[in-house]
Formats: sequence, structure tokens, C-alpha cells
Amino acid sequence: MASGGESICHSGPTNSVERKYYEKETITRQGYTLTFISKDSAFSANTKQKMINTFFDVYPREAKRFNPKTRKQITFVIDPAYAGVAATDAGVATYSPKWLREHPEDLDVVTHEVMHVVQAYPPNSVGWLTEGIADYVRYTYGVNNVKANWTLPAYKEGQSYTNSYRITARFFVWLEKNVRSTLINELDNAARTHTYTPDIWKQKTGKTVDELWAAYAQNPALDLTYR
Repeated sequence: MASGGESICHSGPTNSVERKYYEKETITRQGYTLTFISKDSAFSANTKQKMINTFFDVYPREAKRFNPKTRKQITFVIDPAYAGVAATDAGVATYSPKWLREHPEDLDVVTHEVMHVVQAYPPNSVGWLTEGIADYVRYTYGVNNVKANWTLPAYKEGQSYTNSYRITARFFVWLEKNVRSTLINELDNAARTHTYTPDIWKQKTGKTVDELWAAYAQNPALDLTYR
């Protein structure tokens, strides 16, 4: 047991021919447990520690705000065989070591991915809503967006709220500041409880999502602050 209520368990490399990973570490802090598995022998120890620190910074805050009943045990896997940037399923977040070597400051990929754990939306949920909220959370709770040069893109003609990710996230920030401060929480809860329908926009704001987007397009100015 480490100081400050932290528990750490290390598993070192194995010489087995059928080795599944090079390193495995399990850390518990304040009721949450992260298991970090690396299948890449060259993965940076510094990046690993920063990812762990990011998790324990952002995940409890995301859980407190959006879903206190979220999973208490999460697994990170660094997998050279994974061709994307990162993906999350059933409490396991898989990350590309190639991406993190090339973008070592992109620590808030963790902030985005663990929000998917908190979301825990049922299958066939609205994709642009799911990813838009996850990037809204990256903007709101991110710890290293400035160094990663990650920003929400300014509005320009031709965009749509269905573009997802950062474009939708900026719209959500605008809605929170200009329309209804609790709206993102309400959308998130509706998605998780399988009660989301397009009618929720008018029920909560008096306008359809298309009408809200039109208002945003007319006056999209935002004072954005990044960490």
C-alpha cells in the first residue's frame, strides 16, 4: 500500500513464448482502480505515468457529474496491433502506441475515452451525440489540451451538429453558456437511460435541435479557455 491511500501492484515481463503483454500494473486510488497493460516493450514510461495521472484526475470528476454508478475498475491497453488512435468498449480503453509516440502531449485522449465508460450508452445510440459529448468533456475537463494543440474549431458555413466530435462539442459549449446550463447533463442521462428522442431538445429548450443550430450559426462567438 503506497502512501495517500494508493495501492500499486506490478507484474513484470514474462519469458513465456505466448507472452500477452510486457508489463501490467494495477493502481487503486480513492475507490477507483486502473489496470495498465502494455503490449509494447518500447512504450514510454513517462507517457504511461502521465496517462495514469490523467485518468485519476479526470475520471472521478466525470463520474461525479454524469454517472456516479459508473465502473470502478478500468483497464488501459497499449496495443501496437491497434490501427486507430483509441477505442473503448466494456471498460477497456485501447490506445495506439504509435499515435502516442508521435503525439506525446495528447494526454486528453484519455479524458475522451474514459468518458465513454461513464456514458455507458446502450447499443445503437446516436453517434454524433455520443462523440460530441465526449469531446465536450475533453474541452471541459482536459488537463493538457494546450500543449497538445487541441482546440474546438470555429464555426464555419457548411458545418452541422451531426459532424460529431469537436464541431458538435463546440455547439454544446455554446448551448451550455447561452441556452440551458444543464442541457448536456440532461442529454447524457437520456442517452444512457435509452430515453433520448429528438423531442428532448424542444422539451428542454423550447426549440428543435435544428432551430438551435440555426441560432448558433447566426452568433457562434464563444470565449473559450483551455488547459
